[in-house]
Amino acid sequence: MRRTISAVVGLATLLVASFAQAETQGDEKIVIDAAAPAHTFPHFWERMFGSGRAVLALRDSYRRDLREVKQITGFEYVRFHAVFHDEVGIYDENEQGQPLYNFSYLDQIYDGLLANGVRPFVELSFMPKKLAARDMPHAFWYKPNVAPPKDWVRWDDLITAFAKHLIDRYGIAEVSQWYFEVWNEPNLDFWGGDPRQPTYWNLYDHTAAALKAVNAKLRVGGPSTAQAAWADAFLQHCAEKKVPVDFVSSHVYGNDRSQDVFGTNEEIPRNAMVCRAVKKVHDQIKASSMPNLPLIWSEFNASYMNEPDVTDSAYMGPWLADTLRQCDGLVDVMSYWTFSDVFEEQGVVKNPFYGGFGLIAAGGIPKPAFNAFKLLHRLGQQRIDLNSNSALLTRRQDGTLVLAVWNYAPPELKGEPVTMMLEFKGEKIRHAVISMVDPEHGDIHGAWHKMSSPRYPTQSQIEALRKASQLPAPESRNIQNNQLKLTLNSYGLALIELKK
Repeated sequence: MRRTISAVVGLATLLVASFAQAETQGDEKIVIDAAAPAHTFPHFWERMFGSGRAVLALRDSYRRDLREVKQITGFEYVRFHAVFHDEVGIYDENEQGQPLYNFSYLDQIYDGLLANGVRPFVELSFMPKKLAARDMPHAFWYKPNVAPPKDWVRWDDLITAFAKHLIDRYGIAEVSQWYFEVWNEPNLDFWGGDPRQPTYWNLYDHTAAALKAVNAKLRVGGPSTAQAAWADAFLQHCAEKKVPVDFVSSHVYGNDRSQDVFGTNEEIPRNAMVCRAVKKVHDQIKASSMPNLPLIWSEFNASYMNEPDVTDSAYMGPWLADTLRQCDGLVDVMSYWTFSDVFEEQGVVKNPFYGGFGLIAAGGIPKPAFNAFKLLHRLGQQRIDLNSNSALLTRRQDGTLVLAVWNYAPPELKGEPVTMMLEFKGEKIRHAVISMVDPEHGDIHGAWHKMSSPRYPTQSQIEALRKASQLPAPESRNIQNNQLKLTLNSYGLALIELKK
């Protein structure tokens, strides 16, 4: 949170321009050895997604996008802000100042998620106005109140009533599988306590105690910080005060500054920042008195800004694949911010491709990042060692080898096509089934520009854009002499299923 290109060409062009077999070596040689050492490769990047704020989950467009992303990833959890915002209506006070609770909208929100096979990852935020110590609206368009509570007993009672209602409605067997995360990015201006860290500790302590008093099976964690901050201090606080904690969560974005994340003056590339930050917190957990706590990265993306050349573009394919390669083994769950551009932190969407965080643009139009997730979902559940920083080799449960390869370049530098020579060792691989997303395949920008980039596409234009977003059918290629040569466009990501 916080906070192009030609039309799709024919499959024949893809085959001629992008794939060829040859006896000569390409720019990079990648040896595919199915007998190389391997380890379990859980799909940590697609178990959870973020979305804007709670009330958006009542919209049909939100639920359509959720179903579409669920279909290509099978994700299990969704996280959003502001479940206690006044627009959800949970907290009020009567004329005598006594608390009143109303869970009508909350039930509709969570019922809708569960009906679509997705569980809530409950971010407990922000402060209801009548419970707030003062009026302290954040700059976001929907003006969440970030103040501490005026009365800690009433905050405890709200958390207690909230948790009891969820258990009464859905049962502890279900709700014990959810996660409860205390607040959002309290090290930034989303928390109005002063000073921020000790007042957040107080918020966390009260909230964790209230949840566990309702039922010890409820899972609670934090500190939900931006820029990979506070995790070591948070764990030390919980250990010293004997405060319950079931997981650690934090955030970082590819364009965060090294000064903010590491306290250094390094120039860390956008494709290296996220996993360096993840490793920082991973190592802090391992060095703590609670080394086995899960790490849930509850927000990440290549940018926390609205950058159309980043989050709307084919750049996201190689960036995402390289992030999975580097973060493997360091984190239990990563939550991409966000699955949908049904999103209003900066106000009502002004055009469909403004650099929104979502996989799906306004109007239900899939972006290249959607196609990247679709391809990477097809990776196997075991990762095999490989001599490349531009590839991932995996094995599915049925034994099929699946390879992802990419051509990364920073978004400000277009880069050049890269030729790769795949050399197969050991097992006899006879066929490669190849799918690709790049600026010419699975990217709607060419079609949108041909329409003169309409701010409000018509229904027929939306349908044309959705059609343009579709990936070409996978193409099967024969492999001869244990080699396959292919050329990837700049920002290209290919998913290759290898057949004996």
